[in-house]
Amino acid sequence: MNDGQWNTLMAVIRGETVHPLPVAFLIDGVWLSDGTGMTLLDYYASEELWFRANLKAVSEFPDCIFLPGFWSEFGMCTEPSAFGTKCTFPENDFPFAEKIIHTLDDIDRIKKPDPRQDGLLPFVIKRLQHYRPKMEEAGHQIRFAISRGPLNIVSFLMGITELMTELRANADRMHYLLRLVTDFIADWLDYQRECFPSIRGALLLDDIVGFIGEADYKEFVMPYLRDLFTRTGFEVRFFHNDAPCRSSAPHLSETGINLYNMGIEASLKDIQTWTGGKVVLMGSVPPRDVLAAGSVKDVENAVEQQFHSLSNTRRVLFSCGGGVPPGTPAENIHAFVSKVKELSAATRDQVAE
Repeated sequence: MNDGQWNTLMAVIRGETVHPLPVAFLIDGVWLSDGTGMTLLDYYASEELWFRANLKAVSEFPDCIFLPGFWSEFGMCTEPSAFGTKCTFPENDFPFAEKIIHTLDDIDRIKKPDPRQDGLLPFVIKRLQHYRPKMEEAGHQIRFAISRGPLNIVSFLMGITELMTELRANADRMHYLLRLVTDFIADWLDYQRECFPSIRGALLLDDIVGFIGEADYKEFVMPYLRDLFTRTGFEVRFFHNDAPCRSSAPHLSETGINLYNMGIEASLKDIQTWTGGKVVLMGSVPPRDVLAAGSVKDVENAVEQQFHSLSNTRRVLFSCGGGVPPGTPAENIHAFVSKVKELSAATRDQVAE
């Protein structure tokens, strides 16, 4: 992310009126590799190909804020690998981390990893260190410390079904495990910022949050996320959950979140109401059916419909619901940006009159 984009993001978070209205997308290796003709494994395995794919994206779409920007990651294996999970990397499919907790007794054998040396985490850091000079030559800085969230990591360590069952049956043991994982994530975020002082934001991704109710959110999610987002004073506290959010949305601000990337189960207008307008919302044009599979006209119509559904466009980043999916054509992203610019200009002209 360059300085201008960062300043725009901060203005949106402060609730200022920004013209033109900002467009932002969450992107990762799945879309980046697909868009450059390499396999996902190529993208993960080669620092040069990783950098080339990210540079191509920011060069081709200069009017998009791509978040988190030059994301050094190994899919869902990134954080679980530090706990010793077996990681599987197909040539051109999502990586997968196998569970290592099979009974509750296995929790006692889990030790808090050291992000400086465990799993894939040192490789995440080295990739950024090696290409940081070239990123800065292109006008970009490393702005975010990034991790999957506590429930997400635990779901890989023990399985989603087992996680959901044990939250109800053995809450004390789950709190112990969530505390351990949260402390690890805190160490991981701190280490990233230690390595890259330009970091001023934190991104946590946790879709499992969407599968629990409000009471469970307050008990098993809020204390841990709030700790992670507030303990080190990040200016941008970015949370991604593109699963349902009705139970969690009213509590996002209290959790310490000031930027939220949601899915498509609820409208942007509804989530504005649920969050009390206190959180920047990033979404929520359907990513697969419209942005990836739709025509240019479909994209334009979806953007226009969303725009006109809102009485207030402050604290909004126009985007799709969740990350940009593979197969999304460049012309659809260009159409998305152009339509937002058109609507933004028309609104400004009306205000001027």
